[in-house]
Amino acid sequence: MLEDKNQEKTTLESLGEFGLIDHLTKDFPINHESTIKGIGDDAAVLDFKDKKTIVTTDLLVEGVHFDLSYMPLKHLGYKAVMVNLSDIYAMNAKATQITVSIAVSNRFPLEALEELYEGIALAAKVHKVDVVGGDTTSSRTGMLISITALGEAVSEEIVYRSGAKPNDLLVVTGDLGGAYMGFQVLEREKEVFKVNPNSQPDLEPYSYIVERQLKPEARQDIVALLKSLDVHPTSMIDISDGLSSEILHLCKNSNVGCNLYEDKIPLDPTVISSCEEFKLDSTLVALSGGEDYELLFTIDQKEFPKIKGNPNLTVVGHTTDMNEGAFLISRNNSKIPLTAQGWNSFAKA
Repeated sequence: MLEDKNQEKTTLESLGEFGLIDHLTKDFPINHESTIKGIGDDAAVLDFKDKKTIVTTDLLVEGVHFDLSYMPLKHLGYKAVMVNLSDIYAMNAKATQITVSIAVSNRFPLEALEELYEGIALAAKVHKVDVVGGDTTSSRTGMLISITALGEAVSEEIVYRSGAKPNDLLVVTGDLGGAYMGFQVLEREKEVFKVNPNSQPDLEPYSYIVERQLKPEARQDIVALLKSLDVHPTSMIDISDGLSSEILHLCKNSNVGCNLYEDKIPLDPTVISSCEEFKLDSTLVALSGGEDYELLFTIDQKEFPKIKGNPNLTVVGHTTDMNEGAFLISRNNSKIPLTAQGWNSFAKA
């Protein structure tokens, strides 16, 4: 996907490290007063005054987290930013700045990195964050992308994983399982292409779930929505590794148990139909698939009227006393212990 014999490519060697940095970062605007100095010095200078600073970082590795045989570089740049911003929003905070570091081999021409940075720039524009620094270096093992995101929030509005109390409601945003099923479709089409390079996949029936995999959207809107509804989450986490893993994280950090109801888990019709096609259980996909980048949070039951009927939010269960354990309540009312079977980057392929 990186070769185009009809166009002359610019080698990274011809620019050098600092020339490459200047070229890729020359057009990033500054949006926040807290950004005193961005790219162009030894370090960025930020001033958050009386607000707390939120910091998170993620590393994406080619062959582990993404496959360039079907992941367009522009989408990869966008997704790499979303992965980090999702963690900021999971703290109920406002994202303000990011730094971007990449390591690439000489198989990538300048034009390929321009595509990557187009996606990064689009994500920064959509979510109104400043790109304030980073690093570039060479790699002998493919592409690596490391993004650090910063955010701000007043102390009393920050939401941790540790604040849930027994009898709080478990709430999720959006729908689940789409990213994993999009991955299944893309992997299948990749294998078909290996057998017949002339085949053209028809991804139109799967457009929703493929986009959920290639171009996820961090839920910036939920932070503003909860504020407008005057809803105060007691705990929150983003759903990157599957619903079951994230619920268990909340339970562990908050010292509570939970009951999660299978028939309440929100599933898009495309997820249900594709699960039938791939002979996969849709509940298991939602529980363990990962990469949905939705938010899971808890609220006091008294706040339920504020979210009732909101199309962005679904109550999927409630917390219990820690001694009661964490369970999935199946459609036939059986209690099944929740287990963390989500994404593990160290698992053998």
